[in-house]
Amino acid sequence: MVDIHHHLLHGLDDGADSLETSVEMARQAVAEGITHVVCTPHANSYHDFDPSVNAARADELRARLADEKIPLTLGLGCDFHMSFDNVKRALADPARFSINGLGYLLVEVPEYGLPPGLTETFYQLQLAGMTPILTHPERNPTLQNDPERLIEWLRGGLLIQVTADSLTGHKGRRAEQMAFELLDKRWVHFLATDAHNTTKRPPRMREACDLAGRKFGASYAHSLCVTNPMAVFLGHEFEVEEEPRGLEEEIKIPNWWQRMTERFTKK
Repeated sequence: MVDIHHHLLHGLDDGADSLETSVEMARQAVAEGITHVVCTPHANSYHDFDPSVNAARADELRARLADEKIPLTLGLGCDFHMSFDNVKRALADPARFSINGLGYLLVEVPEYGLPPGLTETFYQLQLAGMTPILTHPERNPTLQNDPERLIEWLRGGLLIQVTADSLTGHKGRRAEQMAFELLDKRWVHFLATDAHNTTKRPPRMREACDLAGRKFGASYAHSLCVTNPMAVFLGHEFEVEEEPRGLEEEIKIPNWWQRMTERFTKK
């Protein structure tokens, strides 16, 4: 399996607090059947995001994993918070924040008070060559109360990642229920651990992948945990395993793509 959301690098955010913790998290991940991990430190106002520091930490961890004979391949990305400054930097340098510098970008939206221009911001990121992946919408209170907001974003090409622990009930009843609903509609493209440590938020993925296979089909589960995330890791395009349901209905107001098209047409 391939985990595209994992706070594995030590001393950068609220993830691993030491190199030893990173090594143990890596060991746990391998025991789960994970072969590749994208290290995704936060890029927000609380934690300084420095690609050179992140790369050095990743190299340090790779050396330890080799010494310990832990067979885990590491990549680099970030947990990208949708602030004005972050978006400005990403538009100027798309490789800075994206996974392995290849275009896929994990994005986290505010829990409350979603910015009114968020839809067009996603579009601007796409114009700059990035593919946004929305992280854990099932854990977002605003989206729990109004999951229909995802429809326009999905129509516009946004991808969705659900936390494995949400599907198995470790993130509470509301997150579990929404995770099941999203998978049932085939709106989800990835399962990931969003691991932060070895205890309360460890890198659990096997249980969720097996559960997805039983409930929604083995082929779809494989795409969520292996095929799709590996394509992201390598920067490749991928075809969805099953077409999403409930996105084909017409909406009464112009969507963001129609508004942008009209804007350019009028010029």
